[in-house]
Amino acid sequence: MGNKGQKLWVWIALDVTIRQVVGLHIGDRSQHGAQALWNSLPPVYRQCAICYTDYWEAYTSVIPSKRHRAVGKESGKTSYIERFNATLRQRVSRLVRKTLSFSKKLENHIGAIWNFIQYYNHYISTI
Repeated sequence: MGNKGQKLWVWIALDVTIRQVVGLHIGDRSQHGAQALWNSLPPVYRQCAICYTDYWEAYTSVIPSKRHRAVGKESGKTSYIERFNATLRQRVSRLVRKTLSFSKKLENHIGAIWNFIQYYNHYISTI
């Protein structure tokens, strides 16, 4: 935020059966970020769900091995989250640096992301 040196990532967890966002963290791509995403999940997901992720090292240090499966894109297990990430970039234009709607305030980015996710979850639940 503010300059190219301050990079933040949007960490998202989706429930593929209902296609809703069930966990979110906005921050750095470290073990702390993975832990914050894990903590954002409702307890029932932390106890019962299987999490399919890419091979990023932070996931293996945070998600219990019983709940975690690291997979490649060719498996198709991460396709829903990849599709959601593309939708998020298209619909929340603040995330694209070279647009007129880009904002340098972190609070504005977080608000726009939360606003979109609330709308998205509501829309998906009505289908």
